[in-house]
Amino acid sequence: MNECLTVCGKEYRLIRLLGHGKGGYSWLAVCAGQEVVVKQIHHEPCDYYSFGNKIEAERNDYERLQRTGIRIPAMVAIDTETERIVKEYIEGVTVFDLVKSGASAEPYLGQVREMAGQAKAAGLNIDYFPTNFVIRDGLIWYIDYECNEYSDEWNFENWGIRYWSQTPEFLEYAERHKG
Repeated sequence: MNECLTVCGKEYRLIRLLGHGKGGYSWLAVCAGQEVVVKQIHHEPCDYYSFGNKIEAERNDYERLQRTGIRIPAMVAIDTETERIVKEYIEGVTVFDLVKSGASAEPYLGQVREMAGQAKAAGLNIDYFPTNFVIRDGLIWYIDYECNEYSDEWNFENWGIRYWSQTPEFLEYAERHKG
């Protein structure tokens, strides 16, 4: 991949697509020899989630999460004109890929529950879907910045845990999103 994206006047060479979520596309990129994640906000329709200003939501959610103490990648740059964000790259396997491979996420449940407690104490839920958690050196990192006002319906124990093992919900999602 030889494509480049500019963020705040700096050029980032894209290496590979990391993911496509409801808010944007994230690529592993490099600038001045440093690997980072570049996220391009998109405006594709999403039938189960409504957005306001996505780039401002990213900034606000990052600031809210920083106050919780949850492990998140540092925001390196934000370019509101191009709707692009650069953040620290956390290398590792996602909890989703761990579970998909047949391994157990059990060793990480204590950590995600601790994060859930930190989020709840701040009046927030994070997106507990396992693609949003990367394991590095035995620690899980919440690599998304999305957070919402707390509700029991969307907390870890009532929603997120359904996807942290090979449950019917997990297997159905994995089947629908092959490739």
